[in-house]
Amino acid sequence: MIVLDTAAWIWCASDPARLSPGARRALDESETALVSAISVWEVAMLVAKRRIQLDRPVEQWIDIALSLPQIQLAALEPGIAIRSTRLPGPLHPDPADRIILATALEYSAPIVTPDQRIREYPHVHSLW
Repeated sequence: MIVLDTAAWIWCASDPARLSPGARRALDESETALVSAISVWEVAMLVAKRRIQLDRPVEQWIDIALSLPQIQLAALEPGIAIRSTRLPGPLHPDPADRIILATALEYSAPIVTPDQRIREYPHVHSLW
């Protein structure tokens, strides 16, 4: 099992060539790739702010991206929400990243991310 951060999920669904060889290998070797519910919100926000453009309405894109093989939606459970406020060590305050990190910790799963700040966070195993 792995956890995809929002960027990795977007690229997995829309532009797999942007994934690193390590990220593709992690996807190939994993039975399940969790996507945090906060990533659904983050994609919708990125579209609303015109920071990304999708090839179809965001609702359709989300439905398709969540139905890809291996992809499983990880609910924002109360324990994950609380854990995101108690992450050890210094970490930037982005709430979506904190929830994705807490999801990876909750499931004891590595996180696949191109985000250098997340990859440098020593309390979770990351892949890229």
